[in-house]
Amino acid sequence: MEAKIKEIKLANPRGFCAGVDRAIDIVNRALEIYGSPVYVKHEVVHNKFVVEDLKNKGAIFVEEIEEIPDNSLVIFSAHGVSNQVEETTKSRNLQYFDATCPLVTKVHMEVIRHARAGNDIILIGHEGHPEVEGTMGRHINKDSSNIYLVQDDNEAKKIKVSKPENLAIVTQTTLSVDDTKSIINILKERFPKIKIPKKDDICYATQNRQDAVKQLALESDYMIVVGSVNSSNSNRLKELAEKCGCKAVLIDGFEELNLNELEGCNSISITAGASAPEERVQEIAQALKEHTGASIIENGEDRENIFFKLPPLLR
Repeated sequence: MEAKIKEIKLANPRGFCAGVDRAIDIVNRALEIYGSPVYVKHEVVHNKFVVEDLKNKGAIFVEEIEEIPDNSLVIFSAHGVSNQVEETTKSRNLQYFDATCPLVTKVHMEVIRHARAGNDIILIGHEGHPEVEGTMGRHINKDSSNIYLVQDDNEAKKIKVSKPENLAIVTQTTLSVDDTKSIINILKERFPKIKIPKKDDICYATQNRQDAVKQLALESDYMIVVGSVNSSNSNRLKELAEKCGCKAVLIDGFEELNLNELEGCNSISITAGASAPEERVQEIAQALKEHTGASIIENGEDRENIFFKLPPLLR
């Protein structure tokens, strides 16, 4: 294959966000302090390399609290858990640390606040995603409030609510800004009194990574998104690049790349979802450099300086 690629541009910002950093640090610190095994409710973040690394250190990932033996230590994933999961954990006297991203916790608190105020709630998100399950599961005032899930424009147009005059919106943090905007606009038109979050629930990291991809997609023939297939924010980055007219692929490692697809490409860019390790980005970039002879350049600057503290017992 004759490669015409001169430059491999790396998006900034990319990869780990503060919430993911904190969640992984919580599991690592718990293993250091308390030893293995440490049980984790669901994958702590959606990345197969991160999960495998933690498994090798002694973390055991489970889907149900009932799978965890008595007197064990459990960690809730960055995606958050339902009220029932937390109550079950407490009722069994299991020691636990909550690695829920603080920005997801913020959405949980909004759900609780709206429900207490007697408002119906529309959650914009993807059915089956653990963040959505956790957020829906924070709605406990079922006598005075209802919660509904809306996934797309079509559902927004059709949804029927019991309290159109007392209605609020919350959103999954890892969605596409553009997709959410469209759904919110439809809901605002249908329910003029609907309460919109003061600040979009979509997190700073999702927004920043999408902004970087939008710019690079316009300058590139091919976009590699480093991340796992079950990572919501990584999938949104791939979709966004494609919407901007750039061919895109989501991969965990270089071996998954179809090199034939690079034929005829002049410019190639790489970004990474918020749960993808930087070492994977560098491995893929270096392998591409060897294959094409192109130079690697950092595109833009990473100005993110957000840091979330660990729980006191793990500091």
